[in-house]
Amino acid sequence: MTAMTPGSNIPLPTTHVAVDVAAPVRLDVSGLLLTADGKVRSDDDFIFYNQPAGPGVTYRSGGGSAPDAIVVDTTAVPPGIEKIVVTASPDADGQSFQGIEPTATIRDAATGGALATFTPPRLGSETALVIVEIYLRNGAWKARAVGQGYANGLAGIATDFGVSVEEPAPAPVAVPVPAPAQTAPPAQAAPPAPAAPPGPPAATPGSGKINLDKGRVSLQKNQTVSLVKGGRPLLSQVKMGLGWEPAYRGKDIDLDASVIAYGPNRNHLDSCYFGKLSILNGAIKHSGDNLTGEGAGDDEVIVVDLGRLPADATGLVFTVNSFSGQKFTEVAKAYCRLIDAATGEELVRFDLTTAEPQTGVMMAKLIKQFSGEWEMTGLGEFVKSRTVRGMVKPAAKVL
Repeated sequence: MTAMTPGSNIPLPTTHVAVDVAAPVRLDVSGLLLTADGKVRSDDDFIFYNQPAGPGVTYRSGGGSAPDAIVVDTTAVPPGIEKIVVTASPDADGQSFQGIEPTATIRDAATGGALATFTPPRLGSETALVIVEIYLRNGAWKARAVGQGYANGLAGIATDFGVSVEEPAPAPVAVPVPAPAQTAPPAQAAPPAPAAPPGPPAATPGSGKINLDKGRVSLQKNQTVSLVKGGRPLLSQVKMGLGWEPAYRGKDIDLDASVIAYGPNRNHLDSCYFGKLSILNGAIKHSGDNLTGEGAGDDEVIVVDLGRLPADATGLVFTVNSFSGQKFTEVAKAYCRLIDAATGEELVRFDLTTAEPQTGVMMAKLIKQFSGEWEMTGLGEFVKSRTVRGMVKPAAKVL
């Protein structure tokens, strides 16, 4: 494994590479796809927690217990994209890298094996970094250690890269970082979230994250909401209601809602479903099986006592399976919604607006952050599986 210095580069021996960035505090890690002029083609080329997938580039959450990462499939990067920059900034508003030593690890994404590490030297007032770049040179993909810091955060870097931001940002102030003579021209870094899509509340200023301050949130696929209201984590009991209607031709359909609990290393802790109605010492309970989908309201409800979950339960994935073997193209109006169990108030709703001819779907995930707060992300990812047992491995991959 290579220990890189600013400006050094390595050839990539694999077409699938992951760059994770670790630090003593929670970091926001992002990636941008850049053309030869150093700009994104559109805001779609900004990959981060609220827009986790782009052509050849994906954001992978560490679930609050492992570093977040940007994963690049160089075979899927579109023509015209010559560089993917990986950026990092402290999650806390206004926090600099003073006293924080971030380390980027470049890995073979298939095996997880480390190829190289890079720790930028002598950081101080920087609040955002371009830490590593994956770039194309003479037909071959390489990785370069950059370590370019900015004292005015990701908003300034966003402007440099051509990403539209919600509020005007001042011109970026680059903080020089010593580099060898062969260092490429200073790269730039990644921005705060673009304006939120119509419907859900606007992103929280400074963080880009949606929270519950403005009331119920209607999630779109891959969108994330922080279960925080008035600046305080929502650590009371919540219910996940899952519902559907019978097939369009009126036939009964037996769908089963489940939740799969994982530890900090994506290790499977337990699964709660119709055959096991209570797990983790009663912290998660299932309402029981609905065999037809008939009736108004939620068809199956899973109650989660967030405050009673064991410390090693950091990720929950909510799934629905068609035990009878019918495909989700035959199901009408599948949805999931998060409810405050104390008040009955609906907090978050995610409607499955598209369907695939599969027998399983991962509806949503709840991830515990370093701060102790929970975040919910709408998934809508389909899997070929009629039972929750077949969902355990695919669900671990989306954490």
